[in-house]
Amino acid sequence: MSNGPSELSKLRHDLRTPINHILGYSELLGEDLEDQGVKELEDLEKIQTAARQLLGLIDRSLSDEAFQFISTGAPAPVETASPAPKFIPPPTTESVEQPAKFTGHILVVDDNDENRDMLAKRLQRQGHTTAPAINGRIALEKLAAEKYDLVLLDVMMPEVDGYTALCQMKADPKLRHVPVIMISALDEIESVVRCIEAGAEEYLPKPFNPTLLRARIGATLEKKAFRDQEQAYLKQIEETQQRLEAELQEAGKYVISILPEPITEPFNISWAYDPSTELGGDSFGYHWIDDTHFAIYLLDVCGHGVGAALLSVAAINVIRTASLPGVDFHEPAQVLGGLNETFQMEKHNNMYFTIWYGVYDTTTRTLKHASGGHPAAILLKPSEAGTDSYEELRSPGMLIGAMPGMKFKSADTIIPTGARLFVFCDGAYEIKRPDTGEMLDYETDFLPYLVEHGRSPSLPKDLLAWIRSIHTSPTLDDDYSFVAIDFPA
Repeated sequence: MSNGPSELSKLRHDLRTPINHILGYSELLGEDLEDQGVKELEDLEKIQTAARQLLGLIDRSLSDEAFQFISTGAPAPVETASPAPKFIPPPTTESVEQPAKFTGHILVVDDNDENRDMLAKRLQRQGHTTAPAINGRIALEKLAAEKYDLVLLDVMMPEVDGYTALCQMKADPKLRHVPVIMISALDEIESVVRCIEAGAEEYLPKPFNPTLLRARIGATLEKKAFRDQEQAYLKQIEETQQRLEAELQEAGKYVISILPEPITEPFNISWAYDPSTELGGDSFGYHWIDDTHFAIYLLDVCGHGVGAALLSVAAINVIRTASLPGVDFHEPAQVLGGLNETFQMEKHNNMYFTIWYGVYDTTTRTLKHASGGHPAAILLKPSEAGTDSYEELRSPGMLIGAMPGMKFKSADTIIPTGARLFVFCDGAYEIKRPDTGEMLDYETDFLPYLVEHGRSPSLPKDLLAWIRSIHTSPTLDDDYSFVAIDFPA
């Protein structure tokens, strides 16, 4: 081990090890006798007292300070004799042999057979299961093959020492979260600091105090139990999120599946749709009401997510199936009035929507239309000069669901030859510039772009690319829906 123990500290380690065995086995024997009702333990107490005195003598006589005096020739400090300490059992309110509150599978790593045996016996009495390893290499192999809740790891071992094994554990993503308590007779503070810095949970010196050992193992296993529970919760949350994401993707596919296919006859209709989240609140459609009347509609539900998507799909299906009792779907004002009564906010989680609805009569080339709080549709019209002009198709009307009994009005527009109609949501132009924080201007930015690029066959997608270049973030702040309709000559 680099920067390992000095020869003097190794000597202290080798001398203390057998004394620790005597002390540990005498404590285990005393506890066995107490369990059997034997109260007279004076001889064992004398052995334990003598062992502690001898450990103290080794520490004093073989300390770094004592050897400094020897190497310099200066007289060693005179020690004042002190009476032999009387044996006093470790203070505790709970027997160290009672089953521990938190138990686990513990790997005991020590090159000394007696050390492993003592630790294993004490841990098993507390309800733990144990497994032995004679060095760091064997410990790492066992950790790779089996799951352990805690590792008791000796510092000084042959082949692969404890510090090296600890560092390899913490470098392994599969093992780094297994708690480690270092146990060693080494008394160098550097060893303690290095092990804690490397990721050890605790450090216990030999001979270990049974009560302290129990307390630190219990605290470490309790912390691990809480962490395992937290990881289990996180895994459950991740699995739930994955399931919800999969379900949202399926729901998103369904929302897109109900959108109509682009057509070329008798109208050339193209569109682009890009929800700002997995489920958006926009939807649109077009269909023949009869042989001469063609309906076009686009709605925008407030907000995003599941609630908005459900309301959007429900409203679109009502329009597609003409399932508003007493409503003539040739009359846009009646359609909006029927939707307003059916989808009142208080009955739909305080959600509302806007809509533009139009019906084109192929015999008269008249487009009858109405809007409920929705942006005006734009009619691009050719002129004799060869340049296009535009007309905003709007009619007064509040958003759908805000107030029962609302009346809506329709307007009629004659569609000239070569005209092109654009129906869209406010997400097509309410775009924030990241450099200034200001919104894209409808009059000076959006409408001029439509007029300039209005004849492009790919306008719906071109416009989406343009506003994305302005917004620059991966997702838009609102859903994007844009439908372009070329009327037949």
